[in-house]
Amino acid sequence: MMISIRGEHLEVTEALRDYVEKKLNRLDRYFEAPLTSDVQVKLSVVKDLQTIEVAIPLTGVLLRAEERNSDMYASIDLVVDKLERQIRKHKTRTNRKIREEGGKRDLFKMETSPVTFVEEEEDFELVRNKRFDLKPMDVEEAILQMNLVGHSFFVFSNMDTDSVNVVYKRNDGKYGLIEPAIYK
Repeated sequence: MMISIRGEHLEVTEALRDYVEKKLNRLDRYFEAPLTSDVQVKLSVVKDLQTIEVAIPLTGVLLRAEERNSDMYASIDLVVDKLERQIRKHKTRTNRKIREEGGKRDLFKMETSPVTFVEEEEDFELVRNKRFDLKPMDVEEAILQMNLVGHSFFVFSNMDTDSVNVVYKRNDGKYGLIEPAIYK
């Protein structure tokens, strides 16, 4: 597994690099063949929280996890646990689909000892449906409205583009805008 580690507002020491590589190399046991793509790791410090972001591109899926903690080593442990859960979930779904389609070779290693996996199926339960009128406004007014209602995002009709947009508050305290791409 090729691991690319970069630091943002943080010096990546040799000890930190070794710890990240050691922990992420534990994930190799889940794959039949070695990964051909680079695993991207970003270590950073945001508001006194040690943050790690890991992206593992696989065929047809991107495994991505992010963790924040006051201790970088704890963040690394937590992100690896999260990635293991994602891999097991993806492995279960992929192998089930392959068995249903007629027994192509498994993409993931099968355990040789009897291990019971609790299938981590997510139930997406819709608990509330909300309708509201979209008042045409500009981005600045939408940010003001979002802050006024105390939400982390706000849906509005952008008067400049005549499309539905979303403004949101980012983790760094700044704001983001989501606009639909118009294909013709």
